[in-house]
Amino acid sequence: MKIDVRSSLADVAVVVGDALRRDGIRAVLTGGACANLYSGGAYQSMDADFILSGSPALEDLNRALKTLGFQRRGDRYVHPRVPFFVEFPRGPLGIGQDVQIRAVWRMRRGAKTLALSATDSCRDRLAAYYHWRDQQSLAAAVAIALRNRVALRKIREWSRREEHVEDYQAFLAEVVRLRKPRRRGGRSTE
Repeated sequence: MKIDVRSSLADVAVVVGDALRRDGIRAVLTGGACANLYSGGAYQSMDADFILSGSPALEDLNRALKTLGFQRRGDRYVHPRVPFFVEFPRGPLGIGQDVQIRAVWRMRRGAKTLALSATDSCRDRLAAYYHWRDQQSLAAAVAIALRNRVALRKIREWSRREEHVEDYQAFLAEVVRLRKPRRRGGRSTE
């Protein structure tokens, strides 16, 4: 898959992750681009954040991204055909106080990248809501939970450890409110 003016953020993120993988650079897609991928575009961001494992040389990053048309500008990589940019925030990979994160492979149009799981992407957006009261991040977490199978028990326990039980309850209430009732024999199963 090539990057062009029609490429979505999710397309760009997966293609970049694939190029890094092919160059032997282990990187995990996180943040808003990951939420964009799991929310089906409901959450918008302008950048794709990857947390690197190890310490790849800057020349290796430059080379991998140059194959896609990205050029380094300061601390980010920009592309002439898309408004999205790529950044590599400092690790370690973590969500709140949890640094025991297991990345998963995500495929899109023949490319694949390591990314947070749907559950961890949901927790990542909830962390922004919990700590910065970011309502857009709450909406993203809800969208992720509605479109994907997420481990609500894991999210609840993590929220408890982060001391945000009431905020978790607000998230869960919104998920329940927006979830379409499943009908069987004309009756709701909820």
